[in-house]
Amino acid sequence: MTTKAGLLNERAGWLYYGTAVTYVIAGYALGIVGLFSSSVPINVAATLLLAHAMTISAYLIHECGHNMVFRQHRNNATLGRMMSWLCGAAYGTYEDMRYKHFRHHVDNDDVVWFAYDAFFERHPITTRVIRVLEWFYIPAHDLMMHGIMVFTSFVIPERRDQRVRNVAVILIRGGLFTTVAIGFPKVALLYVVAYLIMLHILRFMDSVQHDYPYSTTLYDSSRAPHKGDSEWEQEHTFSNTLSLRFLRLNWLVLNFGFHNAHHADMNRPFYRLPELHAEIIGNDTAYVIPFVAQLKLYHHNRVSRVYNPQPENYPQGREYLRIAQSGSGLIGGNAASFLTSF
Repeated sequence: MTTKAGLLNERAGWLYYGTAVTYVIAGYALGIVGLFSSSVPINVAATLLLAHAMTISAYLIHECGHNMVFRQHRNNATLGRMMSWLCGAAYGTYEDMRYKHFRHHVDNDDVVWFAYDAFFERHPITTRVIRVLEWFYIPAHDLMMHGIMVFTSFVIPERRDQRVRNVAVILIRGGLFTTVAIGFPKVALLYVVAYLIMLHILRFMDSVQHDYPYSTTLYDSSRAPHKGDSEWEQEHTFSNTLSLRFLRLNWLVLNFGFHNAHHADMNRPFYRLPELHAEIIGNDTAYVIPFVAQLKLYHHNRVSRVYNPQPENYPQGREYLRIAQSGSGLIGGNAASFLTSF
């Protein structure tokens, strides 16, 4: 049923969003408790559970940002802020995350403030270190971006008015982590591992969903060249589902791989995206990047995509999709997460 359900947008939301939020809270709590266990198997299971709970909390922020959970914006914002504390994205504001992501949808562009390609050009030693770490599957590029988020009000001039809040979050989260690291170093280490797994999952899903270049216009009101062009948007958006045969596997990432469907209707809740995907693409595999190809691209390009500026002959549209489906080519990117609001 799609009827309104009072507090929520849809009656079905009580089941789907209720289950997701319950899973996040229970998974986070059980995961943290399990990290304290003396049993190695329990430690491993708890780390994986914690990582996945944080991943779902991140995708719930995305759902809240689109006002897809509750009827009232303030309720979506409240839940989004709660989830940001669980996935480590609370240093910046929920409103900043939402604004940047909406610019992505409205402008049909990756709108940013920080030009990391230029940064890498100016700091070759840093770039080399990040590439070495990425070779060992440490998501150093994303760690750098999230590290900037920790000090966002001190780095971005337009956010100076957030410094009191920013410092408060640093003291709370930093104090808790330091306390745990001193008293229970194993727990702190396993928490870090869970966090790194979450980063891998989020950027794995983000890495091939668009061939957009990025533009440093986050605080610029100039008109984007493809703003409002839905046909161009669909041609340069790509679906990277976990499986079309076993659709429920996609619930592991709240159906985020049905990306053409999400961009066709950004107000469609995650549990209705497979249906919309079938309507606009017909479940034709010719328009989807296979999971195995995604794995190949993620593995082979883990170093090159750290600094991968798009030359004039960079594949776009159907050519990008063809190369992505083959699992070859220097395509894909990092640091496109909706959690990094700059």
